[in-house]
Amino acid sequence: MSQHPGLAAWHTYMAGGGDPRALRDLLAEDAVFHSPVVHTPQEGADKVFTYLHAASHVLGGDDFRYLREIVDGDQAVLEFQSSLDGIQINGVDIIRWNDEGKIQDFKVMVRPLKAINKVWEKMAAMLTAQAS
Repeated sequence: MSQHPGLAAWHTYMAGGGDPRALRDLLAEDAVFHSPVVHTPQEGADKVFTYLHAASHVLGGDDFRYLREIVDGDQAVLEFQSSLDGIQINGVDIIRWNDEGKIQDFKVMVRPLKAINKVWEKMAAMLTAQAS
């Protein structure tokens, strides 16, 4: 069974150290990002890029790894594990691709509560740094 081309591209991006141009190329112009810590969906490729780029650097450290994935056509659920400042993070990425293989919708869910709080703290710092 061959891997979905969009999923393969996502794995290449995550394994490649988070190249911004590679990430931008993965996104549909009308992509939507659902954050575990921001109430409203972030709409449009530029906003989605900002959040995913920050998240890949906050969560994508040396101990980040995907534990399992469930793929159904143009969508996938990827369970991941990482740690920040000694806090174990467990979460899922729920991704849907459009007909061109671009990311259309990306939702991140994180547990436990102290992991969500740590992700929020680190993401806020990263997004503030990117904005300046």
